[in-house]
Amino acid sequence: MNILILGSGGREHAFAWKIKQSPLCNNLFIAPGNAGTAKCGTNLDFKATDFLAIKNALIELEISMLVVGPEDPLVKGIYDFVMADETIQHVQVVGPSAAAAQLEGSKAFAKAFMQTNNIPTASYQEFDKSNYAHGVQYINQHALPIVLKADGLAAGKGVLICTTHEEALTAFEDMIQHAKFGSASEKVVIESYLNGIECSVFVLTDGKDYCLLPEAKDYKRIGEGDTGLNTGGMGAVSPIPFFDETLKNKIITRIIQPTIQGFQTAQMTYHGFVFIGLMIDNSEPYVIEYNCRMGDPETEVVIPRIKNDLVDLFRALKNGSLSNIQIEIDTRTAATTIMVSGGYPGDYHINKNITGLTPQSSNDCIVFHSGTKLIDNQVLTNGGRVLAITAFGNDIPNAIANAQKTLSEIHFDDQYFRRDIGYEFM
Repeated sequence: MNILILGSGGREHAFAWKIKQSPLCNNLFIAPGNAGTAKCGTNLDFKATDFLAIKNALIELEISMLVVGPEDPLVKGIYDFVMADETIQHVQVVGPSAAAAQLEGSKAFAKAFMQTNNIPTASYQEFDKSNYAHGVQYINQHALPIVLKADGLAAGKGVLICTTHEEALTAFEDMIQHAKFGSASEKVVIESYLNGIECSVFVLTDGKDYCLLPEAKDYKRIGEGDTGLNTGGMGAVSPIPFFDETLKNKIITRIIQPTIQGFQTAQMTYHGFVFIGLMIDNSEPYVIEYNCRMGDPETEVVIPRIKNDLVDLFRALKNGSLSNIQIEIDTRTAATTIMVSGGYPGDYHINKNITGLTPQSSNDCIVFHSGTKLIDNQVLTNGGRVLAITAFGNDIPNAIANAQKTLSEIHFDDQYFRRDIGYEFM
């Protein structure tokens, strides 16, 4: 079959790398892709949210499967768009409907879903201009720290952890009254702060059955020791040492199973990935957030550990055979380190030459492209997060050491990466 992947980051390169290996894939296309995905298939020059261009590509390239990487096209309804058009509704879309994607598109929707389905999460209330004064009062009476979340998509920047009431009140005013995050912060969710250690679990579901994928832990802060500004992610590891059978079973029974049951109760159409961000507090799991797609850079450690044919897994979403599939997992540890442009997550420059990329992969190390482009056969930087170096090892220190061997061979001006990914497990 012919397959189209939407997106341009490391997540999409990891999908392309894996899908290319499937004998079920005849021709692979990525829109818009990057310099790495160009090695796996054919890049198409349109955005992942250009629904008309997507329709034309589905028809002209005789696409049978559409794999949606980022959240924007899902929240904007790409699944519904395809299913509503008789000329393309035969195409399998890997991703949820717009209604189900509200689990990520609206923090308030997700919190209400968790409350309805008795899924453990932090206590919360939601506010907008109509009850702004009540929100001020709520903040003044709330224990610290306090978490403020823009309800809508805010490019990963809409969550603020405030350590004083004054800081929280200023942030609340900026979000509601001054549209700090645009329409995304017209409504704000205020919730209690959860202590503990974060991790992420991932399931592939048809809305009824599901497969549990390898778990991961990512590192968001720009600085070593988890200091400095938040980023889209500076690295990840999988598996996680503290993720034992007891914790796994709690997550399945208290969170995953009620989530899937919640889809059925609400009659949500969900054929894709569910990414559940967790806080583990004294061995008890709480949901921080849902995402309606895989994470980045978590995908770069999760997908390489899956031995199954990814296209075969996706087909099972459509034909109802997901319950018959056993996920085969590489027992080795995978660790990813992200190379970024200097200044990220603030201002940074692009169009820097990247050298040392050949060979791009081996049995122990894979270079996934994130913010790159190919101009006249030269790979150039094209974003803040540039490359994701994923390596295997017997444990986290060994995997990190293997990644850093490859990192030492790659160069672009003003590059930066954290040397301490997985530091708490060293």
